[in-house]
Amino acid sequence: MMDKHTPIYVISVAAELADMHPQTLRQYDRMGLVSPSRQGGRQRRYSRHDVETLREVQSLSKDGVSLEGIRRILELENQVDALRSRVRELMVEVQELRIDRRPAEELARIFAAGMAGEVVTMPNTYRPAPRRPDWFYGPLAIER
Repeated sequence: MMDKHTPIYVISVAAELADMHPQTLRQYDRMGLVSPSRQGGRQRRYSRHDVETLREVQSLSKDGVSLEGIRRILELENQVDALRSRVRELMVEVQELRIDRRPAEELARIFAAGMAGEVVTMPNTYRPAPRRPDWFYGPLAIER
């Protein structure tokens, strides 16, 4: 299935789908309301998204919104779409972090001195007995 942003329609087909005259589409392109892709040098190609936008422009225009007002509405809609996309990206990132999150004890590493004095990493399941301070072994303590 093609993406709705894939440029596939020549201007005559896009104009027919949007129920507009091709010259109107050229004017909207010059004004920056709907800017199709250019392929083969200068030929305009409209996507399904462009046709939907043209229909929206037509509807807003019929409702009495000025072309400058329409331009601002389209800018704000594009900003909302970009923000929604960013929110989706962040939600995926949060979900991945939740999946990857492991208990702190799994992430903690224990280091010890090896037989030759080298530093070795001990398995997470190994927990050495804590070393007690010398004062702990007082006169009543059992010999170490």
